[in-house]
Amino acid sequence: MKKVAQFLQENPVQYLATVSLDGKAKCRPFMFSFEKDGKLWFNTGNFKEVYKELQANPYIQISVSSPTYQWIRLSGKAVFVDDKAIKEAALENPIVKGNYQTADNPAFEVFYLEDPYGVIADFSGNPPYEF
Repeated sequence: MKKVAQFLQENPVQYLATVSLDGKAKCRPFMFSFEKDGKLWFNTGNFKEVYKELQANPYIQISVSSPTYQWIRLSGKAVFVDDKAIKEAALENPIVKGNYQTADNPAFEVFYLEDPYGVIADFSGNPPYEF
């Protein structure tokens, strides 16, 4: 997961796709938080539409490309946990800190991807890196 986390950190605005509440595909900009103990962590607010969508259907796909024409496609199941230490780590990002201020904020939610699967690929013709 280290290679995947590094790619996501180097390309900080990814696009997260969900199934919206009306059953249609929905994609929006999103940010990766960090990798810890082999888990890829993300965060959101429980007042947001994306949170409600993930409660109804937790399966997502994330994609982003780099300035050097590499890209990642990452799929998995969003698993929400109430873990103060993880929330505090996510708050190290100034954008997250500005949105939620403290780990005790009742609107602040964190999740990791269960059974992540994906590829990092490019236009080189070389085989993609699968994980």
